Amino acid sequence: MSDKTLKTFLVVLALTLVLPAAAATREEKRVGDAADVIDQLLRLPEKSIPPSLLSRAYAVAVVPDVVKAGFGVGVRRGKGIIVVRQDDNSWSNPAFITLTGGSIGWQVGAQSTDVILVFKTRKGVVDISRGKLTLGADASIAAGPVGRHTEVATDLRFEAEIMSYSRSRGLFAGVALEGTGVTMDNKANTAFYASSTMTPDKIFASSPNIAPDIANKFVQVLTAQTRRLPTKPGMQPGATSSSTSTHDAPSEVRTFGMPGNDESD
Repeated sequence: MSDKTLKTFLVVLALTLVLPAAAATREEKRVGDAADVIDQLLRLPEKSIPPSLLSRAYAVAVVPDVVKAGFGVGVRRGKGIIVVRQDDNSWSNPAFITLTGGSIGWQVGAQSTDVILVFKTRKGVVDISRGKLTLGADASIAAGPVGRHTEVATDLRFEAEIMSYSRSRGLFAGVALEGTGVTMDNKANTAFYASSTMTPDKIFASSPNIAPDIANKFVQVLTAQTRRLPTKPGMQPGATSSSTSTHDAPSEVRTFGMPGNDESD
């Protein structure tokens, strides 16, 4: 075999090995981008999501780079991930989601925005797993407060089931997302976990060892943001409004209070 033939063979072999791996990098990039969004919370402590809010969350969804889905229409679309809190207070493996909605607000001139959803209860996550969650219709949602000093003056008792945020041009802000749909991205879940049988429930319950390393990076970054905080006035554990306490399936609703005071509704 000549040197030229050998080089050609090696190039073809390299491409054969690399291309299948590259096909999975879209999901890995999505997880990495989500980790970067959460990491920014550490860099802007006075102008981002209050740590006390995250510390009480049942689930957190991050959708990086939500963009306009079509010319001349207000529909926005983005792909992200969601993790849920385990019984031992750790975060689960990520499941992949798609967000589609109308007037998602961000700063004038911004081409895209990152969206973060902070869930108090399990119900919204169950709706996503079973098909679709429409924010504001299937679960109450409110624009979340910004800044670590907003605890006294804002709704940190989670009277809404979900708090929503956008991040444009490096700045976090509460954003109204009523009518936005959140669905499970089963195709991405299959690609990331290399299994067509990985349902959302299996993903959330499985050992971290089944996930690529980038998933562990996201969990580590989120864990740094969500260490439990001492109980403070106005932050009673498990507080909900009448709108969130009258669901037809209360067994599916789980709230998180402060350390040592977790409750199941």
